[in-house]
Amino acid sequence: MLTRRASLGATMAALAAPRLARAQGAPLRLIVPAPAGGSTDILARVVGERAGQLLNQPVVVDNRGGAGGIIGTEAAARAAPDGNTLVLGHNQTHASNQWMAPSLPYHVVESFVPVARLATVHHATVVPANSRAQDMAGLVAMGRNGGRVNYASSQAGSASHVIAETFVRRMQMEATHVPYRGGAPAVTDTIAGVVDFFVSTWPQIVTFVRDGRVRALSIGAPMRLPEFPNVPTTEEAGVPFMAVDAWFGLFAPRGTAEARVAQLGAAFIAALGEPSVAERAVRAGLNSAPLTPLEFTAFHLSEVQRWRDMAELTGIRMSS
Repeated sequence: MLTRRASLGATMAALAAPRLARAQGAPLRLIVPAPAGGSTDILARVVGERAGQLLNQPVVVDNRGGAGGIIGTEAAARAAPDGNTLVLGHNQTHASNQWMAPSLPYHVVESFVPVARLATVHHATVVPANSRAQDMAGLVAMGRNGGRVNYASSQAGSASHVIAETFVRRMQMEATHVPYRGGAPAVTDTIAGVVDFFVSTWPQIVTFVRDGRVRALSIGAPMRLPEFPNVPTTEEAGVPFMAVDAWFGLFAPRGTAEARVAQLGAAFIAALGEPSVAERAVRAGLNSAPLTPLEFTAFHLSEVQRWRDMAELTGIRMSS
């Protein structure tokens, strides 16, 4: 594994290398396997604009949402490996879908080359403001000894579903899963007390925690957030296995030239490191977490195994 200093040196060297031969003015298509407006789309546009300037190549964001990210990711897998197509994937499209989606039309490892990890997002467990659960132990107690809880997810097979079900099974609780079509309606019903808890990405829920419409019982961060000193980490709350970040990274179709992969990774990492870009990413609730192609490859393989283990524990499968 390269050291951070060596990795950054290689990144800048790759960025300084001559551009590979390609059609003049050909745009770089960046597929976002999600609708416009969400965290994935925001990250693509914030970083892609500056990366295109560094590459001297326009970056065109192509939103292709649907089916848990499968539609857009399949389009990327089938694209020509000419170095002009990337997909901004995440832990569902490029890890958990391999084990939870029936008849997946691509392989999360064999169909792609990792280019760069860009960002991560923490998950937090939240309950309605008037919930009896004052902490994670209290939530566990609600689902034991004859009690039963129900929990929301943004979609069957999503990270919010898998992390919550892992919690339920490891804590030996009785619970009912209530899937929604996206995070927004899941948040709405959590606020209304229709469900007992929701494992949400932090950017999706932070406004409602701040204004008191929901309470956060734990967050999967390495330390407490300065703005929310009363929200314990998952480690402090006794559920360290729930510290499962969402992550976002660039992948190219398998067969893309190694030199082009290095060049693309270098450009996007350099763009992410610029203060104006990093500030916009932070405002969107994203944690800057760049990894070079080599580093991202090792991380990706470990994540594929992690999500396989969680799929086996929970038995969760996406509906076909």
